[in-house]
Amino acid sequence: MAEVAARLPHATCYEGDVTNRSGYERVVERAAKKLGGIDVVVANAGVAAQLPLVGGNPDTFDRMIAVNIRGVYDTIRTAGPYLMESGGYALLISSLGAAVHLPLMGGYSASKAAVEALGNALRGEFAPSGARVGIAYFAELETDMTRRGFGTNAARQAFGGRAVSGVAPLAPAIDALVRGIDGRRRVIVSPWWVRPLLPTRAIAQRVLELALGSRVAEAVAIARREDAPLTTELPCPSAIESPA
Repeated sequence: MAEVAARLPHATCYEGDVTNRSGYERVVERAAKKLGGIDVVVANAGVAAQLPLVGGNPDTFDRMIAVNIRGVYDTIRTAGPYLMESGGYALLISSLGAAVHLPLMGGYSASKAAVEALGNALRGEFAPSGARVGIAYFAELETDMTRRGFGTNAARQAFGGRAVSGVAPLAPAIDALVRGIDGRRRVIVSPWWVRPLLPTRAIAQRVLELALGSRVAEAVAIARREDAPLTTELPCPSAIESPA
């Protein structure tokens, strides 16, 4: 981020840990003061790991909740007053996993469903101010997070070592984000086929369960032994201001 900011005129880069509440508040306040307010916020904090709900590591669950839910909550809570003042736009990054829930991804799916709920509730709270809210839903994209998540022994047993829906290129998702932010859109998706799955999620869930069948039991047993780490590295131990 600092490298990108250095290439852009008048850009400012700050580094923050969304699990450090007081430190993160100071980062947002510094950014707002430097920029003269906030017009757009993208709440993108998120980590994932395969996790059997029974027999898995509860610390992994707690970490996902701390980053994926509380981190997003603190982002909109802290930046919200600035957005309401400017009539700005908050974009919350959810996931297709909020609508269709894979075995071993219950913790991640629960956290992303919570992000969806936060966005929907925030939309009503923002309405009187003119500020708007969007929610983004992505399927598996070509990222390190996806490669690590589906590269475990348990994932190979359950899904054949590949994403259930296939891996989509990253560039169209970035383009969709840019268009969505520019147009202050309510819903952003990538790939395109994610959109029709959202209102038909109950049917999609049942089809998924039938497709996976008996492979899940052995995959869960493997996952309990494997105790896979988070798929996203967390290099920032505390909220500090970048010198950029």
